[in-house]
Amino acid sequence: IGILEYIFIWNDELYSPTCIFLFLYLLFTRFWLISVLYAIWWFYDYDTPSQGGHKLPVLCALKVWDYMRDYFPIKLMKTADLDPRHNYVLGFHPHGVLVVGAFANFCTNTTGFTQLFPGITSYLLMLPLWFRAPFFRDYIMCPMSKQFKSASYLLSRQGGGNAVVIAVGGAREALDAHPGTYNVILAEKKGFIKLAMEHGAHLVPVFSFGENEVYDQFENPRGTWLRWIQDHLQSIMGISLPLFHARGVFQYSFGLMPYRKPINTIVGRPIRVEKIEKPTAEELDVLHQLYMDELNNLFEEHKGNYGVDKDTHLNFV
Repeated sequence: IGILEYIFIWNDELYSPTCIFLFLYLLFTRFWLISVLYAIWWFYDYDTPSQGGHKLPVLCALKVWDYMRDYFPIKLMKTADLDPRHNYVLGFHPHGVLVVGAFANFCTNTTGFTQLFPGITSYLLMLPLWFRAPFFRDYIMCPMSKQFKSASYLLSRQGGGNAVVIAVGGAREALDAHPGTYNVILAEKKGFIKLAMEHGAHLVPVFSFGENEVYDQFENPRGTWLRWIQDHLQSIMGISLPLFHARGVFQYSFGLMPYRKPINTIVGRPIRVEKIEKPTAEELDVLHQLYMDELNNLFEEHKGNYGVDKDTHLNFV
């Protein structure tokens, strides 16, 4: 039940257009008042996605997420404590097809985030595009926030205890999410580094073993016509369209249900970041390289525990 809800509700490419169609359709029926009242609410609530969203603990604690956790299963582990007096930027790698590990671990409490990191509230960031869809925006605001404006708002809060989670590789990395691959789009990704420096938020690398194993994709190596189309659509729309498949509900040969492969998400040690409101290119490069080194060390330290060959290493793209 949990994984079916996740596939439907969190498959943005399907659910978002459906909500837009419903909003417009209702305007031409006897239920037109619903859309009108919602439009008034939308105008009033327009800035909320940029201010942390509507964090509802009751939604994050629904029993349905426990079923989702146990389906794979999904586990969250820490390597160090996070001091609640500070704010944090957690870089999540790899994106995978549907960022299953990021959602389960940081949008719900089914894997025990609040117990592992007491005093810390996590916010998984999404592309601003999805907050323009009526109805859908309100649903995703419960566990998620708008990137990057919301991140600045959250990291500016005094007192600490806020952790913004960013799937750094984003939509582009989803196209490389093939089983057995460890491609991480990070070599030129420095926006989240700059964000952390501007607010003095500590950086925390996170690696999710098994994230790329739960779906197969049609082969789309760079240079093929399929990848050319996907890359161009991603550059135009800001989202990627991976052609993924796995198993069905009652059969195992083909479908959209993910494979039952374990996902183990490891939260690394925090990297201390001093606040620099206008960091230079050199300062960004130094911290960016340090972050890449720490992420690589995290992968190398734990890969043997999750069936990754000793000769397999991260490929920074």
